[in-house]
Amino acid sequence: MSHDQPSADAVSRSLEPDAIVTPNPWRRLGQFTDARIGLGRAGISLPTNRSLEFQLAHARAQDAVHLPLEIPRLIEDLNQLTALENAPQIQRLHSRAVDRTTYLQRPDYGRRLDEDSRQQLSALDAQPADLAIVVVDGLSSLAVQNNAAPFIAALLESLAEDGPDAWSLAPISVVEQGRVAIGDEVGELLKARAVLVMVGERPGLSSPDSLGLYLTWQPRVGLSDASRNCISNVRPTGLDFAMAAQRLHYLLREARKLGLTGVGLKDRSGDTALEGGTGIQNFLLS
Repeated sequence: MSHDQPSADAVSRSLEPDAIVTPNPWRRLGQFTDARIGLGRAGISLPTNRSLEFQLAHARAQDAVHLPLEIPRLIEDLNQLTALENAPQIQRLHSRAVDRTTYLQRPDYGRRLDEDSRQQLSALDAQPADLAIVVVDGLSSLAVQNNAAPFIAALLESLAEDGPDAWSLAPISVVEQGRVAIGDEVGELLKARAVLVMVGERPGLSSPDSLGLYLTWQPRVGLSDASRNCISNVRPTGLDFAMAAQRLHYLLREARKLGLTGVGLKDRSGDTALEGGTGIQNFLLS
């Protein structure tokens, strides 16, 4: 072997990832977030493993949108919640979007119930209730499948703090191919003072399983998003179930006190934490 030729071991070491990839000092912050930061580079491109991670995340996001919600399994999970043992039967409903393609192409169809579902709820002759819970597949069936039942369990536990009879519940509804506004129609038909829509949010590349919560006072067809309060990113690695339940419980109390939700109702459930117990008022909240 010529002395000008590098040894095989030297070539092997030069091809190791640490030698090929130019690291980014921001990478260490990745332990605190799912966001893609400090990925490094190989030449002018992303390192191969980071590129493959991106493709996997994109595939998971697509799956979250297109995979159907397993309604029987979800209903079984809900029926196993102890707090719902004596609750009215869960209602399985459908929007006017007959399939996923129609749902994605016609958002307006996802905002209204089909005629069979309207008749189903009308036939219940429901008694007025404080809250109707509506579980909607939305744009991420994965979010609903994994997070709906645990969150409802946390919410019912939080509501029980006000006493066993403080909050009356309408029958829980599970809606296929639905969007947020469909809760207005469900709540109106169930004669509920407030409606909570739990919906799978549009998946991101780091959060394909994010659950959104939308609270509306005096629901009725035709309301806009200005009439709702939203709590988003509810999932084990986002806003955990207990904290989300406490925030929603606060909003419910305030909504009943003020008779409204939306732009007129501010979420001040975190004021104490933001103030830090210092006695100095946070200017963002004044």
